[in-house]
Amino acid sequence: MQQVANGNLDMLKVLFERHHVHVYNFLYKMSRDRMLSEDLTQDVFYKLMRYRKSYNNGNFVSWMFTIARNSLNTHFRRNKENNENIDTVEFRLANMPEEKEEAYSHLHMALEKLEASDRELVIMNRFQGIRYAELAHIVGSTEGAVKTKVNRALKKLKTIYFENV
Repeated sequence: MQQVANGNLDMLKVLFERHHVHVYNFLYKMSRDRMLSEDLTQDVFYKLMRYRKSYNNGNFVSWMFTIARNSLNTHFRRNKENNENIDTVEFRLANMPEEKEEAYSHLHMALEKLEASDRELVIMNRFQGIRYAELAHIVGSTEGAVKTKVNRALKKLKTIYFENV
């Protein structure tokens, strides 16, 4: 990213190829809207290019997911007719091939019952593999607080998951 910030925009293609699937998956798991997720993924990489000079050698993944998260929140704020925002958006089961859907549907139904803030942390940490320190930076908290929140969210998820088995 530092090369992009210094004006080498060809390197943005490398960043896009390496990270666009992760950004899209996060946005899709939070919104379950393919078109919206595609649009916002493009918007994230447009903003990476547009605001490249504000990148200050920090953790690129944290910076990128902060932009993704803010883009989703901005979308919900601008489209208030839905009365949704990132904190109240309903988690929706993603369309998956039938064999995978069966295997994961119970987990996704349990995820659906978590609060949006807990669900977001679990998705970013467990599905996207974002480390606690990066996650703390993304959500504006401390690493210890994020570890505690993720741990509590996972305990809630486990309780929900096993009460329906």
